Parts: sequence; C-alpha cells; structure tokens
Amino acid sequence: MRIFKFKTIFNLLLIALMFISLSCKAKDEEKATNKAKKPNVIVIYMDDLGYGDLSSYGATEIKTPNIDKLANNGVRFTNGYATSATCTPSRYGILTGTYPWRNKDAKILPGTAPMLIGTSQNTLPKMFKSQGYATAVVGKWHLGLGTGNVNWNEHISPSPNEVGFDYSYIMAATQDRVPTVYIKNGNVVGLDPKDPIEVDYDKNFPGEPTAISNPEMLKMTWHHGHNNSIVNGIPRIGYMKGGKSAKWNDEEMSENFLAQAQSYVVEHKNKPFFLYYALQQPHVPRTPSPKFVGKSGMGPRGDVILEADWIIGEFIKTLEKEGLLENTLIVFSSDNGPVLNDGYNDDAVEKIGKHDPKGGLRGGKYSLFEAGTRVPFITYWKGKIQPKVSNALVCQIDLFNSLAQLIGSSEKTSDSENILNAFLGKSEQARKSLVVEANSNTAYKEGNWILIPPYKGVALNKEVNIELGNSSDYQLFNVANDKAEKTNLAKSNQKKLKEMITNFEKIRGTDYKLSAPPLELK
Repeated sequence: MRIFKFKTIFNLLLIALMFISLSCKAKDEEKATNKAKKPNVIVIYMDDLGYGDLSSYGATEIKTPNIDKLANNGVRFTNGYATSATCTPSRYGILTGTYPWRNKDAKILPGTAPMLIGTSQNTLPKMFKSQGYATAVVGKWHLGLGTGNVNWNEHISPSPNEVGFDYSYIMAATQDRVPTVYIKNGNVVGLDPKDPIEVDYDKNFPGEPTAISNPEMLKMTWHHGHNNSIVNGIPRIGYMKGGKSAKWNDEEMSENFLAQAQSYVVEHKNKPFFLYYALQQPHVPRTPSPKFVGKSGMGPRGDVILEADWIIGEFIKTLEKEGLLENTLIVFSSDNGPVLNDGYNDDAVEKIGKHDPKGGLRGGKYSLFEAGTRVPFITYWKGKIQPKVSNALVCQIDLFNSLAQLIGSSEKTSDSENILNAFLGKSEQARKSLVVEANSNTAYKEGNWILIPPYKGVALNKEVNIELGNSSDYQLFNVANDKAEKTNLAKSNQKKLKEMITNFEKIRGTDYKLSAPPLELK
C-alpha cells in the first residue's frame, strides 16, 4: 500500500515538473518570438492641444498625470512641430510625410470634401502594410471622403481603407461639422435605410431646424460660424437631414473611440500593428462625459483635456494588460496649437484663469507665430527609450522616414527626414530647418531663428482673439532669447534676414508671396 502511494506521489511530482518545464520553455519561446517581432507603433494625436496644456509641459492649473507618465518616462520634446496651424493640413503631413503646402487643396475641409490623399500616393499605413503590419485608424479623419459627391447611404469610397488602413472607425470631418455619424470601413454605422442621410453645406433642407430658426432647441449656443443644423442640442457647421439612428452621442464619443482602439490592439496583439488613434479633444464642441463635467474649473475645455488624459490612461492600461508596452513605440502629439473661443459660448475664455494654453508662446491655432505649430511631442517605449528632455528640432512629417528605418523599410519621402535616433532619445541631432504653414502662408524655422515673410491680411483675428502673424514687413525672431517673439530683429540684423530668406526660398520657392485666401475659421 505504501509503495503504491509512493509511486503515485512520485508520478504526480514528475508530471508537475514536466508541466513546469514545458511552461518555462513556452515562456522562453514567447520571449524569443517577441524579441524577433517587429515593434508595434501607435500615434496618439490630439486636436487643438496647446504647448502649455499639459502639466508635463509646465501647466500648473491643470493636471494630466497619464500623459505625463509618457512624457516623464520617454522623450519630451521642447522643439516639436506640426506642419500646420490647422487640422487638415497637419493630418495630411503626418500621414504622407509631405509638406501640406505642396498640395493646394490641403486646407480646412468641409464634411463633403473629396479624399485629399490620392489612392496612389504613398502613406504611413501603406509603408507599414508593405512590411507585414496590420493598420488601423480610430477617431477624427478630416481628410475628405469619396470623390466629392458622397452618398452617405451607400458604401463610401475612397475612404481611409483605400489609402492604407485595413480598418477604419472614424468621424468624417470634425465634431462640429455634419454628418454627425461614425463611419466604419466606409459604411455609416447604425444607419436605417428607411431614414437616409442628406448633407449640404450650402443650403438647408426645407423644414429642418437651425440655430437661427430654432434657438430654443440649443443646449450650447454659438458665437460665430456654428449656426446651421442642430444635432443633440448643438448647432453645427453644414446642414443635415435624416440618419437619426446613426447620429452619435457627443458625450459618449471619447469612450466610444477608446473602446474601438482597445478592441483593435487586443485583437491584433499577436501581429505587428500600426494604429493612428486621433482623439477629438479639446476641439469644439467640447462635450465631456458627465463624470468629467466641472472637474477642471475651467469649463468644458479644461474638462475634456482631463477626460482625454483619463482616456489615454485607460488605453495604456490595456496595452500593459496585454503585454504590449515593451514592444510598442508610442508617439504623442497634437495637430496644431490652442484656441479658446472657436465658435461656441462655452466659458473657455471666461474661466481660463491663470492657465496659459500657449505655454508662453505667441499666437495659437491659425497663426504663423510659434504657438500655431509648436506642440507637445512625446515618444515613449517601455524599456527601450530612457527618460529625457530633448531640444532637438523634430516635426511630424519626419515620422515617415524615421519609422521606415525602424521597421526595415527602404521607403522615404523627400520632405521627411530620418531622425529615428532623436525620436528614440539616442541623439540630439535632428532636422536643421523646417517650413511651417498657416492658411496657405508659410514661415521658416532654422535653429532658434524664425522668419515670417510679409503677408496681407489682418494681424489679429478678433473672433478667436489670436494674432495670425500677418504683417507688411519681414519678421525675424530668435526664440532662444525671445520665446514669446516680442522683438522683431529683421531691421537690426539684415545679414541674418537675408540668409534666412535665401535658405527659405531654396525649399519653398518664391511663389509664397502670393496672397492666401481669406482665413476660414474651423
């Protein structure tokens, strides 16, 4: 009997040891596989977030602990730029690696605009796909859809799926523009065929309420430019009829996009993926979920920044839970600088207090001054990037050539520069110069010097209360000593001025002197 018991115990121990051995072997194999696997890349793109809107970038009146974790454990760039001071051109630049001013149509688009990116044009997602990656976009698109005459009740093409994304879950344009529906892989989500969608940016549909005709229906009032169709009590840009079952809930948008992004990384965790996650905050209309209303003390603009920070924290938790952080490069930035009153009366100006969204810079969204294009810019990769603050000059268009180098692609564009070592925190060497854009006007940055050529137009847009950078004279600033661009050195340093003009025109040519179209807010 004792011998039988001993054999039984021995056999059980032997089986246990075999399981432990197999488990260790499986873990070793998994580690080896992960080591050989190409890294995932996630771009988290904010909308109208200013250089001074994060506590990691010096904000004292608002706390953004989850984004700060990325900044404090990765590379926090103090000299990072979008290509443009408005959204559509910047999004074009980041996804194509090409200066937006090279495309005359790269400007703020209506919700009915045709696809801005050509289907034969190279893009970031196409480059990733060529290296075996799964690719996805979740969130704001605003780069046009279709060929200019979209039937929202049928499959829409071209959509992001025709320019490199395997999966897309987007809003067509902006939260304040119609159509106010989600579009998944070219199809409107939740559409009832018996209630078709109609969209027009020129004239209203008979009998449909607007902010002008039915102000009693509004839960958010307009200040400028947002007085067309009313959806969820919010007046929008453009007219829309039908599609009741497909219309989004504004207060649920942030968590809806989060769920899509979380699901995507969970479903694709065993294969290298590229995710372009474009959040809508703090763009107008600012509609925080109930749990964030009033949390910032700054009104809805502050509240949605706190909400976005929480959303990003929840997303990072998912990556951590799925064991993806050690093999994922995260790039965080914003499409352009900040604006307070951008069309709605939402207390953004009245409740700003001591907070400075510009972070001491001059200008803001729509502006050629620094606050228009200098934005928060962070790279994070757990275990691969060491914490660092970098003053290297980097731009979002440089992601194309740099990420190509990272994943072993030989593809590149002429405007993008391979500054991968700067993005990984291994070097301060990056680009030497940069052309930035606002409303089709361009300015030039070289080192610490900024050149703004003379342009016609008002110096200050009173509706948004932002200096645009227009002047009848050349403007020359050295931001090493003059971060707020207060002292114009064009007359006192003629030698530097001529040098900057010469170098600028080598890249830009001389047609930049042509008058830009009138500024379209939004």
